[in-house]
Amino acid sequence: MRALVTGATGFLGGWLVPALLKKGYEVRILCRNSSDLSELPVDEVEKFIGDVTDQNSLLEAAKDCDEIYHLAGVIAYEPEKLELMQKVNVEGTKNILKVCKELKISKLLYLSSVVAIGASFDGNPLNEESDFNINHLNLGYFDTKREAEDLVREAVKFDGLKAYIVNPSTIYGRGDAKKGSRKTQVKVAKGEFPFYPSGGVNVVAVEDVIDGIFLAMEKGEPGRRYVLSGENITIKQLFEKISAEAGVKAPKIPLNRAVMKIIGSIGDIVKPLGISWPVNSENAWTTTLFHWFDNKRAKEELGFKPKPAQHAIHESVAYMKENKLI
Repeated sequence: MRALVTGATGFLGGWLVPALLKKGYEVRILCRNSSDLSELPVDEVEKFIGDVTDQNSLLEAAKDCDEIYHLAGVIAYEPEKLELMQKVNVEGTKNILKVCKELKISKLLYLSSVVAIGASFDGNPLNEESDFNINHLNLGYFDTKREAEDLVREAVKFDGLKAYIVNPSTIYGRGDAKKGSRKTQVKVAKGEFPFYPSGGVNVVAVEDVIDGIFLAMEKGEPGRRYVLSGENITIKQLFEKISAEAGVKAPKIPLNRAVMKIIGSIGDIVKPLGISWPVNSENAWTTTLFHWFDNKRAKEELGFKPKPAQHAIHESVAYMKENKLI
């Protein structure tokens, strides 16, 4: 079996590529000339230069492949990055679907996200059938991942594509500290972040997401969502766990939704003036919502067995220590 992986140079891709090799796959990766390949077994994979926004490079990379694992995407919480997210997350997925159709790819794994399902305002966990209740917040990352996921389902329905959709929650584990979106968690692990917002997060271990991907490809139903989530905890609890693993004091100053909205609004005002501010309205909202999810479907239909949040956070902080990030 030959598989193409997009987004192979990302955190999850760095875990998926070795897992595919271990299963005996011939693995191709699509990457840019400037991509950091240091976390990948480059001698064991076939490298193609390009990206998902370039359909010709996709066609070349996917030729003679049996499966595609589409992980590539842009995560951002700034309005000015909406155009980029539309281009990569939506148009890039559209290109993947065209290539699958043209080359008659037998299987596609689409890495969606729980953000495509929404978020809870009151702490009640959401599942695969929950209504998307945050349209009015104009959160570009949430909206573009949902739009891309809809395209995948349409391809299943109208083109007969065997596409499998997984929706991981917030992934923790060895190597996650290199992600740009984990700057706050690294500060917490250094004891340099005194605040915690009022929202909640669902933590899933990276190796469990890899298992869930393979389970979905083996046992899943095409076009059907599978939430790959772990444990629902508050952000206060998350920061306490990170701090305990790192041996530092946990953040003690709470920031409720009203305060975060004010801080975010200030960020919106000062950004056009060239003033650096850590929060805008988008990430203010995301940190005060409850990103809590129910993984019952994945457990019952796929046999998904996630580990506790503590395990994932332990591995994350251990990596920070070993690589002298803290």
